[in-house]
Amino acid sequence: MKAQEADRDDKQTKRGIQMKIIEVNHLVKEYKKVKKEKGIRGAVKNLFVQEVEMVRAVDDISFNIEQGEIVAYIGPNGAGKSTTVKMLSGIMRPTSGEILIDGLSPQKNRKQVVKNIGVVFGQRTQLNWDLRLGESFELLKKIYEIEDHTYDSNLSMMDEILEISKFMDTPVRQLSLGQRMRGDLVAAMLHSPKILFLDEPTIGLDVEAKYAIRKFIKEINERNQTTIILTTHDLGDIQELCKRLIIINEGRVIEDGSLKELIDKIAPYKHLIVDFYDPVCISHPQAEIVSQSEARTVYKFKKDEISAAQLISDISKEADIKEIGLEEPKIDDIIRVAYRSKG
Repeated sequence: MKAQEADRDDKQTKRGIQMKIIEVNHLVKEYKKVKKEKGIRGAVKNLFVQEVEMVRAVDDISFNIEQGEIVAYIGPNGAGKSTTVKMLSGIMRPTSGEILIDGLSPQKNRKQVVKNIGVVFGQRTQLNWDLRLGESFELLKKIYEIEDHTYDSNLSMMDEILEISKFMDTPVRQLSLGQRMRGDLVAAMLHSPKILFLDEPTIGLDVEAKYAIRKFIKEINERNQTTIILTTHDLGDIQELCKRLIIINEGRVIEDGSLKELIDKIAPYKHLIVDFYDPVCISHPQAEIVSQSEARTVYKFKKDEISAAQLISDISKEADIKEIGLEEPKIDDIIRVAYRSKG
């Protein structure tokens, strides 16, 4: 019995190690930036003397991501998101710090790591513009040395989700933006990577195309336990897909947790809108009246101190209620507040 328990514990330990598929420790990326003086005198001086300063695009970032997570990696423009993704995928070398992708460094073991990652940049494509979409896939099959049965199986599965067979014979240059993005997603997943980096995958897409992309992300994650890191400015992507958010600002991680945790931290209040039958003023010791107009009163209350149901029950004992409404904090307001934070 003890031997069986020891074996089970050993397997659980191994599974725990395997679950940590991305490890980032004290990651730093610095750039050299030439300081330019203003005016004619400054322009002349810059021709002969250049002052150089070091700028940190990524400043001592650390986080771990487990296998099967869908993580939103978000922040304002210039925060360091794309720089981080480029280092994680091996495109860029960090100034200092450590990155491990499934136990391997993407810089030291680039060829091995590339086999385990897929990358989609919303504004770029890895498809060949001069080939038909299907021919682009065939070319990638040869590049990644994908076996026939794996290629056929993956293509069939992704066609089921994204319906790409309808435009497989269309030249890439003639595809719409939504069709090209579907093609890019398929191209990134043909070799069955464990990790998928998506940089603004729904940017510029219409509602139908966004739905297809989000459906694909959910399906791939559920079927294959694909780990997905998503950078996006689309709040719909975050709400529908991501259980965890890593927020970066000025090169530093300022928040890391679930959307609910972020809302509870930044906006611990809710608003209860109560329409009474007659104009009344009903106060409550655990709620603040933020506005009052005729028979409508808006209450602000702390979620961890009293529930909406209890507040409604208490107020209804004082006066008859005609209608009620509950206003949750808006996600765009929450994230805007987080962006302003310096950590």
